Amino acid sequence: MLPPNLSASRRATEMSAVITERLVAVAQAVRAAGHGGKSAIYASACSELGLSRATLHRKLKELTVTTKSRKRRADAGQSGLTRDEALLISGTLMETLRNTGKRLYSLTDAVDGLRANGLIRAERIDRATGELVPLSDSAIQRALRAYNVHPDQLMAPAPHSELASLHPNHVWQIDASLCVLYYLKPQANSSSGLQVMPRDEFYKNKPRNMHRIMADRVWSYEITDHTSGWIYVEYVMGAESGENLCNVLINAMQERGGADLLHGIPAILYMDPGSANTSAMALNLCKSLGIEAIAHAPGNARATGQVENARNIIERKFESGLKFRPVADLAELNALAAQWRAVFNASSVHRRHGKNRSAMWLTITQDQLIKAPSIAVCRELAVSEPQERKVTPKLRISFQGVEYDVSRVPGVMVAEKVLVTRNPWRDDAAQVVTVNAEGREVFNVVPKVVKDEFGFADTAALIGTRYNAPADTSAQHDRKAIEQIMTGTNSVADAEAQRKVKALPLGGNYNPYKATEDANLPAFMPRRGTEHQLTGPIVELPPLSHVAAAKLIKAKVGNLWTPETMAQLKADYPEGVLEQQLDAIVERIHNPAPQRTGLRLVGGDAC
Repeated sequence: MLPPNLSASRRATEMSAVITERLVAVAQAVRAAGHGGKSAIYASACSELGLSRATLHRKLKELTVTTKSRKRRADAGQSGLTRDEALLISGTLMETLRNTGKRLYSLTDAVDGLRANGLIRAERIDRATGELVPLSDSAIQRALRAYNVHPDQLMAPAPHSELASLHPNHVWQIDASLCVLYYLKPQANSSSGLQVMPRDEFYKNKPRNMHRIMADRVWSYEITDHTSGWIYVEYVMGAESGENLCNVLINAMQERGGADLLHGIPAILYMDPGSANTSAMALNLCKSLGIEAIAHAPGNARATGQVENARNIIERKFESGLKFRPVADLAELNALAAQWRAVFNASSVHRRHGKNRSAMWLTITQDQLIKAPSIAVCRELAVSEPQERKVTPKLRISFQGVEYDVSRVPGVMVAEKVLVTRNPWRDDAAQVVTVNAEGREVFNVVPKVVKDEFGFADTAALIGTRYNAPADTSAQHDRKAIEQIMTGTNSVADAEAQRKVKALPLGGNYNPYKATEDANLPAFMPRRGTEHQLTGPIVELPPLSHVAAAKLIKAKVGNLWTPETMAQLKADYPEGVLEQQLDAIVERIHNPAPQRTGLRLVGGDAC
């Protein structure tokens, strides 16, 4: 018997335990009883427990395990729906899916429409009558799942690989989230500047109200350290932008002291491919600090799942209390967030590594913790882009009014351009950006050229004391090697000697026309042509004056030119001399015709 002073709930619990124990005993007695002895056991149990025979059997069935299984149907697993029909039905349902996963088309509507268009049959044969009977919706549902093409199966998340990081600060993930429930607008007569956005006032179909508070909406940036899971959260106003991203990242990298542990420069920053994250400002900051910025593929939010989960943690464990805590402005909100994140990371145990996040982050070593420069320097790096500068013959570049020595930068060449940006850790140096053999950017620290009061560099060679020839550049090394190849020598001195004696390049073994000489051309047959019928134009030149002609003739005959020749020229050519007549005149002067003598009649009378 149970004590009478027990509470009602406890009495019910104790009674249930007693009945269960008695039912177990009855089941054991029934199994042990022989043929014909079970009825008496059942009757005694019903009388003792105040249960009917049917209720007793039902409760005994709940407490015992039945090993006898139902016989499987011969046609189990078969369906009158073909796989092609299943794919067509599933595709029709998938076409009406919203981004939220809600289906606008029911299975019944899809099957009826496809049947009406003659695209599917979805029938079975009735074994009793032999007629074709349309498959029911439940049968089609089972067939879709049997073929593994049901929309619920197709929309299941795809398998993914686990991502690992090496140590704290190896990989940080960052993301921006809009706090959909809140906006900050300080009011004079209100104890809280943080306002809740009622759904009936700011839902999506009232864009005017949303636009009115657009600048006052609260955004949060979450940063997680991938190895330890440490969560950093900071709130900003306005919208997701490159400036807000840089400000939050810079603040997270600063050493804040106390239990707010996370700081330093990460080796990799993993983020989504949004426009703010890939802005020039954010990329310049990462490039200047040596951070490798990686954006995952669009639509693959699972790649940054850790920071997505951090947003859920922040909503449930921090933002849920803002309804009860007045917040006047953004500074107060961030102060509360800093207090919360310090406590949460130091107390909440991470499921993967089994420690609290702060304890795991503290395993970072001195080499792994790269301290960040000041906020002012980081902001300058975020807005300054690497600029091109030409290398001078002194192997220097000019940047921001200061000369820097680039003689030790691999591959630097005179008159070539290099990318240079400011060095965040040293005021007396800059950084030259080069690309190594693996295609990764390398930041080479180049020192500032220190000059004396006269403007000479402190490394300049003093006349009469020493002469410091600069180290050969890669171009000079290659040029010397080429010179030795062309002269067939093994040293620079021998190459110079060969050049002095005018030796042929490559020892005279190179014939640039060898290919032309060895060319074996086919015998080309001449082609008949037609003479051109066009008559050339007649060119008439004005006659030369006697004086001009005399100058040209005298230059060719020399002393044979006399005043008598001049007189003869004027007599023969009173209108002037044509150019084509000059050669004939010169020929007559050189070879004058013999003079003819007169004939006389001699003899007697003509009679």
